[in-house]
Formats: sequence, structure tokens, C-alpha cells
Amino acid sequence: MMLPLNPQRVHLALGNTDMRKAINGLSIMVEQAMGLDPFSGDLFVFCNRSRSIIKILYWDTNGFAMWVKRLEKHQFKWPSAPEEVILIGPRQLEWLLAGLDYTSAHKQLKYSAVA
Repeated sequence: MMLPLNPQRVHLALGNTDMRKAINGLSIMVEQAMGLDPFSGDLFVFCNRSRSIIKILYWDTNGFAMWVKRLEKHQFKWPSAPEEVILIGPRQLEWLLAGLDYTSAHKQLKYSAVA
């Protein structure tokens, strides 16, 4: 996969995105509809209505880059939530692209002391 190894954040644009949009259209969506900075280095992830195509837009040092994955037979387990945009981690993005439900893994636990 040719995505940044350590993105700052991964934003999922929930709902359906018109996959005819290319870099210009998606970057305008990020800025105007999502209210986010497309030049931040974050990953912005979009999915079509049939859940068979995912596009990932990001700023790569001196220009926008876009990564696309199209499934021939199956569907991505795209989340449905009342929010328009949700944040996930890089590992959760890997699960999503692999066809897994990004929420089904064990939750991370944090302790301050060993008992």
C-alpha cells in the first residue's frame, strides 16, 4: 500500500460520495463540507453508495495524492453513524480496507499502575 506510514489522523466521510469526483472535487469537499484542512497531511476516506469503492485523499509534501481500491465482488464494512465525519486510527483503516469491521477489535486499555 502506498499510503503515508504514520498519518496524523484518518477521517471517514460517512454517507455516500460520488466517485466521479477526483482530487479537486474531493479536496473541496474536505474543506467546505467537512470543515477540515486538506493540506494537513491527514487521510480523508470516502466510499461510494454500493460500498465497493474507497478513495483516500491526502496532501503529500508538494501535491495531492489519491489512493483508490475497488472491490470486484464484496462490499466494504462502511460505518453508519449520526456524525458526518468520524476519526479512526491507521490500524482501523487497515482493517476497513481488508474487509473487516473497524470497530470489532478489542478496545485499548490504559492503566496507571500494576496491582
